[in-house]
Amino acid sequence: MHSNHLLLEEPIRMASILEPSKSSFFPAMTKIVGTLGPRSRSVDVISGCLKAGMSVARFDFSWGDPEYHQETLENLRAAVKATKKLCAVMLDTVGAELQVVNNTEKTLQLQEDGKVILTPDHGQEASSEILPINFSGLSKAVKKGDTIFVGQYLFTGSETTSVWLEVGGKVISTWGVKNKIDFLSLSYTRHAEDVREAREFLSKLGDLSQTHIFAKIENVEGLTHFDEILQEADGIILSRGNLGIDLPSEKVFLFQKAAVYKCNMAGKPAVVTRVVDSMTGNLRPTRAEATDVANAVLDGSDGILLGAETLRGLYPIETISIVGKICAEAEKVFNQDLYFKKTVKYVGEPMTHLESIASSAVRAAIKVKASVIICFTSSGRAARLIAKYRPTMPVISVVIPRLKTNQLKWSFSGAFEARQSLLVRGLFPMLADPRHPAESTNATNESVLKVALDHGKASGVIKSHDRVVICQKVGDASVVKIIELED
Repeated sequence: MHSNHLLLEEPIRMASILEPSKSSFFPAMTKIVGTLGPRSRSVDVISGCLKAGMSVARFDFSWGDPEYHQETLENLRAAVKATKKLCAVMLDTVGAELQVVNNTEKTLQLQEDGKVILTPDHGQEASSEILPINFSGLSKAVKKGDTIFVGQYLFTGSETTSVWLEVGGKVISTWGVKNKIDFLSLSYTRHAEDVREAREFLSKLGDLSQTHIFAKIENVEGLTHFDEILQEADGIILSRGNLGIDLPSEKVFLFQKAAVYKCNMAGKPAVVTRVVDSMTGNLRPTRAEATDVANAVLDGSDGILLGAETLRGLYPIETISIVGKICAEAEKVFNQDLYFKKTVKYVGEPMTHLESIASSAVRAAIKVKASVIICFTSSGRAARLIAKYRPTMPVISVVIPRLKTNQLKWSFSGAFEARQSLLVRGLFPMLADPRHPAESTNATNESVLKVALDHGKASGVIKSHDRVVICQKVGDASVVKIIELED
């Protein structure tokens, strides 16, 4: 899948454009987050989404109750078992969004240049003149001349359902702990302190101390403090729907490019939202949307997050499949050589021991045209560092479980670390047998390697006579070795 890569700067041959897209076990290196909801919560549909390429399931708590999401999660678990496809769980917190309380559920039509009263009194009936809202402190939060955005754009993706008006933090500790969530999506992150507070909160919740925090950048305040937020967070979600409200539309692409570059250099996943809104109701994306997905990949994004498209869209499985195909096509022309040089230059010298090993593994894999890189890791850090250099071939991250204790009982770690690889571009995790320690004798390493190679063969990414680059610890030393497979 890597031998005939073209660089984007090269003239692209028409023959390669006319070639049909090929499907494989790894639909794309770029990861797809699917939001589960009314149209995508049955075992059958979730199974279809997993087969189509979804690797992270997002549960959006800005709507629906915990019981509803729990039912969906049980269906996800059944689908994972049926398809044998690993899937991580992301809990998306309720952000600073106001909801209009419309008990009549009638369509509301607001008049241009009309006057509207926003009231916390839920006894009032919603109309074109009065909008009851779920926030009593609005009058203190805004001042005369401020703009309030009202509408369903964020939910429906339709501009026609939105208007602008001018003015005249328990779920995590219950649902999150119970279900050992892999990712917490922190809505409306404004400062690094927001991430620190969330991490401190999670650290007191047992297993959730391992949960990765993804900061959602949705407004100018988050954008202003982006560098400090990135330092504290495990990853970034560029929430372009909300950003497009707070930021002039013509500036959003600039923020995307700058933010993704910073995430890439920091080796932290960057996830882009609002890419194929039209697929909420259509079987195909617009040409502009397809180009947008490809450009997100070429910018260096790790993942694409689908919201309304899978939550309530008519074609959740097809949407995931098409987005995966677009990502795979863009990855074929991603200029890895240029990216590698930029990353090495940014890291500077002297490199840390792990960084040097990771970059060497990628360089070796590209030079010998390896079909895959296999990395043995306990924390997942070594595999993430390899992925940071964006190799053109998949990285199978073999997570070796570690025995740990809380003084009351012993347990194995590893499941969190494996699932958290599912939001890093190019990383495909597998959990090793706990009886094989990470730093072990040559015999047990060979045994785990055989399992990894068999997995690669079954997946179709490793064939006879292929070269494979292996990154592992032997005693105190980190080793990169190249093997050539026999028949």
